[in-house]
Amino acid sequence: MTDTDLDTARPEAKPAERLARRPLPGDLGTEAQIARIIRVDQAGEYGAARIYAGQLSVLGKSPVGATIRHMEEQEQVHLDTFNTLMVERRVRPTALQPLWKVAGYALGAATALMGERAAMACTVAVEEAIDEHYAQQAERLGLGEADLKATIETFRAEELEHRDIGIAHEAELTTGYPVLYTLIKSGTRAVIWVAERI
Repeated sequence: MTDTDLDTARPEAKPAERLARRPLPGDLGTEAQIARIIRVDQAGEYGAARIYAGQLSVLGKSPVGATIRHMEEQEQVHLDTFNTLMVERRVRPTALQPLWKVAGYALGAATALMGERAAMACTVAVEEAIDEHYAQQAERLGLGEADLKATIETFRAEELEHRDIGIAHEAELTTGYPVLYTLIKSGTRAVIWVAERI
């Protein structure tokens, strides 16, 4: 088969498809994209673990304490996994991690002080933002990162489980739920954007 035969055997890509395959100026390379994914996911799991720690400081001995502890334990597994990936892939953590330590704990404790439903409203808002984020990452990851994609999809399922637990514990009946939910979810999205870059 000649070069001409190969050219005619392959259907010509449409202009839009050709452009989609070419990186644009400013696009991150594959390694930089993976580093960004690992960095932001480690930061997110760290923040989530701190939120649950804050909630447990207030509600740990209440009837919902065991449920929050279960979610915190799952978040710790997620965090440990991303901590390991950071070492293996030589990815630096976000420079704002000390801020997440304080802010995550404060958010968890503050919502818990507002009551069990408010703590669960926080869980619903945070976990829905993380679900959207993980879904976008899983969609972008190719075959070369099958293990990372599988990890993200597993963790995403557990984040959705936490969201469902929050709803089952009447998160939506929190006084001012729409405002609280919107503020926390918007804040979580902003933190994700920052942690990817700094």
